[in-house]
Amino acid sequence: QVQLVESGGGLVPPGGSLRLSCAASGTIVSMYAMGWYRQAPGKQRELVAVISSGSNINYGDSVKGRFTISRGNAKNTVYLQMNSLEPEDTAIYYCHAEADRSGYWGQGTQVTVSS
Repeated sequence: QVQLVESGGGLVPPGGSLRLSCAASGTIVSMYAMGWYRQAPGKQRELVAVISSGSNINYGDSVKGRFTISRGNAKNTVYLQMNSLEPEDTAIYYCHAEADRSGYWGQGTQVTVSS
């Protein structure tokens, strides 16, 4: 079983920045990809960014040029640097991992962009 623990959410004014972190623990044989999704009230969960074990990266269209996903030095960690935040970025951000032929979700961290 894989556990994902997220941190770094909070309240930030428009134009500000936040950095989210996600660490995976448990028995992991092969980690294929880690990434971030978000869900705003009344909307479907959407892709924010994902990075594969081969370092291929995909971003959601709405965050391209503003958000950057990266791997941490510690094994099975991933970061999301969010710059130029907009009120439309307000959502619960979920870490996701594909490992050992299964998908896993974190508990989510709230990001609120408001003045």
